[in-house]
Amino acid sequence: MTEGGGMGTADGRDGIRGPVSGTEVPRPFDGGTSFRPGARFGPAAVRQASRNLRPAYHPDLDVAPYRRVQVVDAGDVPCDPFSIDEALEQIDRHAAGLVSDRHRLITVGGDHTVALPLLRAVNRVHGPVALVHFDAHLDTWDTYFGASRTHGTVFRRAFEEGLLVEDHSIHVGIRGPLYDEQDLADDAAFGFQVIRAGDLDLLGVEGVLDRIRTRVGDAPVYLSVDIDVLDPAFAPGTGTPEMGGFTSRELLRLLRGLPGDSLVGADVVEVSPAYDHAEVTSLAAATVVYDVTALMAGPGPKARTAAPAVPAGAGEGPVTPPD
Repeated sequence: MTEGGGMGTADGRDGIRGPVSGTEVPRPFDGGTSFRPGARFGPAAVRQASRNLRPAYHPDLDVAPYRRVQVVDAGDVPCDPFSIDEALEQIDRHAAGLVSDRHRLITVGGDHTVALPLLRAVNRVHGPVALVHFDAHLDTWDTYFGASRTHGTVFRRAFEEGLLVEDHSIHVGIRGPLYDEQDLADDAAFGFQVIRAGDLDLLGVEGVLDRIRTRVGDAPVYLSVDIDVLDPAFAPGTGTPEMGGFTSRELLRLLRGLPGDSLVGADVVEVSPAYDHAEVTSLAAATVVYDVTALMAGPGPKARTAAPAVPAGAGEGPVTPPD
């Protein structure tokens, strides 16, 4: 494709050739948001921003993803904007018709509430999953204003419904104040481990990845990325921004080190374009979707998913990439 050209589909892909093995499905729903609304317009903005990508070859993962897997943008899912329960049922029914043991789903939200029906659909095929959750917030609270199914309660409901493998799930990028210290104790009781955003400074990318890999083990993995895991400097267009988040580069390095062969589904949510500037948030989300697609396709032998080794005794100077 050429930049700015092609059809209005994700990455500008212009047709289906061969059996479909992956689907990108926008879910324009934000009825579960608790602060700034507008994530229902996220899918259209992410789709538009994806026209800037050059998806033929991913040099960091050494893969031409669309030569290995056939991916289709399946279009927006109609969602009831007045009823959370009805919208979740609509998303569940639609996802159930797409997910199979050979067909993985990457969903573009929408607010984080959409993850609950997606996990239900994935569970019917793969059973309980290990959740790798990139977010500024835990999303394991009980209710918001008396509502039990919202973007801040979604993973508590998932735990209660038995959708998660016990003690294999992990939050990454958590930061900001909480409603109560008990929130952390409750979250731990639901089987989550927490890597706070500041832990990246102490552990480094490889240290964080080691913790994620150890936590999920050999379980099937569902990846959920709330774009507010990024600092507002890199993703202002979101509903509940929190200071002190990851940079775009840090997030991409972490994602590229995940076990792609274990991924059974993913979502990228909470892009609210009304608060964005120059499409930086939408482009970040579109890039994440592309990177997850490339990860599912399988990194090649020259993938740069870890820092190159520094020879013993080497002084300061530019890093020479490996051959």
